[in-house]
Amino acid sequence: MKDTSVVLCGLRLDNPVVPASGTFGYGNEFREFYDINILGSFSFKGTTREPRFGNPTPRIAECTAGMLNAVGLQNPGIDAVISEELPRLRTFFHKPVIANISGFSVEEYAYCCERIDGEEQVGIIEVNVSCPNVRHGGMSFGTSPEAAAEVTCAVKAVTTKPVFIKLSPNVTDIVSIARACEEAGADGICLINTMLGMRIDTRRRRAVLANTTGGFSGPAIFPVALRMVYQVARACRIPVMGCGGVQSARDVIEMMMAGATAVQVGAANLVNPYASKEIVEALPVEMERLGIERLSDIIGCAE
Repeated sequence: MKDTSVVLCGLRLDNPVVPASGTFGYGNEFREFYDINILGSFSFKGTTREPRFGNPTPRIAECTAGMLNAVGLQNPGIDAVISEELPRLRTFFHKPVIANISGFSVEEYAYCCERIDGEEQVGIIEVNVSCPNVRHGGMSFGTSPEAAAEVTCAVKAVTTKPVFIKLSPNVTDIVSIARACEEAGADGICLINTMLGMRIDTRRRRAVLANTTGGFSGPAIFPVALRMVYQVARACRIPVMGCGGVQSARDVIEMMMAGATAVQVGAANLVNPYASKEIVEALPVEMERLGIERLSDIIGCAE
């Protein structure tokens, strides 16, 4: 029997596979396809203080080996998540969940994180300082060590649960930002979020997305994500969740060898609703092929 379990900040996961925020809703949509308790956990949709409709349409554009999205953090707001989404989630998902929190000010991050910290089913708080699809916030907090550290300090001051900071790849030096978050008290780092991209409709001679630019995700960004996970895992002492272009059990193992303790699956869920389930089921087979008995043994093993 292959051991796929990992321990993330004291939280034991049956396996390292975690659907990424924004690609799995609050879990309700995917339970119609399979029992989502097969997953290690999942990160629910980015949640803000107030309800958000998001950006105007069109919000999605297909690309070679990926996709662009500019959804703009559409969500029902923190009050509705606590009063409606989490109680419903408890009826069908019986593991700790990762709460993804977004904001437009340091005060908003702190407020939402303090509120969600009191929810029993939330095992980890994932603070998104890296969304490229909203103005006046989002990625601006994740593009400088000082701003990322300020958010981290504010959130850690009002929470008791492990806090992971989700970082943007749209920076020159990812390591300096990760280190700043660690020094400010972060319990872990999640990377990467989407890369900033654009498509043009050549017939209409205008941007495809109403927002003009959007977040580029999918298999094309996997090598970039892998490189950043490798760099940060070696520069920091806190655990890393890898994310970006993951499509297969082999990708999960590669991410873990680079230094990730858990691995998020994003755009693949939007292409194939069974993607995360299939990755979980394929992990023991891939472990057998590679002579791996315990996944936890390979974390950061790549020279």
